[in-house]
Amino acid sequence: MDLFTDLLLVRRRPRGSGNLGKRLVRAPKLYVRDSGVLHALLAIESLDHLLSHPVVGARWEGFVIEQLIAAASHDRLPLYFWTEKGAEVDLLFERGGRVEMLIEIKRTSAPTVSGGLRSAAADLDAAAIHGVHGVHGGSESWPMGGGITATSLAGLAEHLSATARSCHPHEPGSTASRLSRNFAS
Repeated sequence: MDLFTDLLLVRRRPRGSGNLGKRLVRAPKLYVRDSGVLHALLAIESLDHLLSHPVVGARWEGFVIEQLIAAASHDRLPLYFWTEKGAEVDLLFERGGRVEMLIEIKRTSAPTVSGGLRSAAADLDAAAIHGVHGVHGGSESWPMGGGITATSLAGLAEHLSATARSCHPHEPGSTASRLSRNFAS
């Protein structure tokens, strides 16, 4: 697996955040970064086949994670959060050693928030976190209650680009602008 990670074919996201100690599951989360490679390995040859395949949700999650990591600045550490009690967060950004953002990813355009995200937000003190988001496949954003916002992929990528620190190698907004154009077509 190290070879695939070194070749940038697989992303290994370590679990986080260390401030919960023994209650965290220690295993990292792995996924294939390149959707074309994954589709070839699974013999997925068309959009209809992909949409009916059991991997479609995981593939959407992987795509969203890659886009958000690309939009975030290099001082944001992308992590996976999973406790022994089942609280899970698809993507967690830490910045300066503090949890900055919790993100749950749903392929639907009308997401609901899992109990796991709410539990994780409580465990990590959501009041100190800058954002708790349910990223969905639609184009709008709205409050979901409990400090959680349903956010489009393009909207959250734009926010990450706009709040990137100067160490980001790309022009602010470039990733989000590209995403917006791609989703509009």
